[in-house]
Amino acid sequence: MSAKHILLIDPLSKLNIKKDTTLQLALALMDKGVEAYCLFERDLFYTNTKLPELSVSTFTGENIKNSYYLEGFRLLDNIKYQLKEGDVLHMRLDPPFDGRYLRILWILKNLAMQGVKVINSAAGLLLHNEKMRAYSDPSAVETFVGSSADGFRDYLVGLQKKGVTEAILKPLDLYQGMGVQKISFANQSPGDMMAFFLNKAREYQGTIVVQPYQKAVETGEVRAVYFAGKFLGAIKKVPRPGEFLANIAQGASFSKCELSASQKQTCDKIATDLLEDGIYWIAYDLIGDHVSEVNITCPGLLVEVSKALEKNLALDIVDQLLVL
Repeated sequence: MSAKHILLIDPLSKLNIKKDTTLQLALALMDKGVEAYCLFERDLFYTNTKLPELSVSTFTGENIKNSYYLEGFRLLDNIKYQLKEGDVLHMRLDPPFDGRYLRILWILKNLAMQGVKVINSAAGLLLHNEKMRAYSDPSAVETFVGSSADGFRDYLVGLQKKGVTEAILKPLDLYQGMGVQKISFANQSPGDMMAFFLNKAREYQGTIVVQPYQKAVETGEVRAVYFAGKFLGAIKKVPRPGEFLANIAQGASFSKCELSASQKQTCDKIATDLLEDGIYWIAYDLIGDHVSEVNITCPGLLVEVSKALEKNLALDIVDQLLVL
């Protein structure tokens, strides 16, 4: 009996349906004749005696003609589905990686122990933070992570001795550029810098990431998509003039690009390592030769990369899913 695919997704009202990666995957599964359903957080549960019978929804939708963007996506019937060993459950809920997210991952981890294949694996997501995994790579930019005033002071002194004049501060567990700020050391006293850092730590309730500002981001940040350890494609996201956030949702442009030999070597190595922990789907962000994020919780921009490559990469992902 062939495995069924269950996509655990956010409410449709929260999604940008035209360009949503998860919905693109759902339609690709449908196009390939794979039985698939949408599951919402409110209907997910676990029992320790048997796999649950879940309330799921069938769906339909279509792409805009001659495009990789979605024209529509609609839920159809709500049915009861008895989850079976060997079924594939796609964890496609957006962060933040907070207490709610942890509770869901704990449920998914136990479902995996009962024979359900969870992609990306809950155990892998619990083990690897998207930013920390990037910072552990030997090629990573020099980075401070924490809320220690003394640690930040020493790090700041070290940057200034190296001639660094600007830095980026951001929270450890948000996404889509939320909370990212650039600060300049010019005309600011050490006390001003410390006050700014401590205010940020309070605002985000703890850990802050601090890095020297990488001016190369102004000419573009690369998004590279991998699945099952294989490179699928990449785009370069270029911020609007005068800005530094290469976020398409905030107006950045994008176009097809190739990875350099060093970029691909780094991404290949991380993908191989993470595959051992059940992390199949990765969307890297790279600035120059530095990996800035290893997006694994709900990797996105598949529609944009498909458009740039003029190829529906969701169909390639489904082909790989069918031989797992």
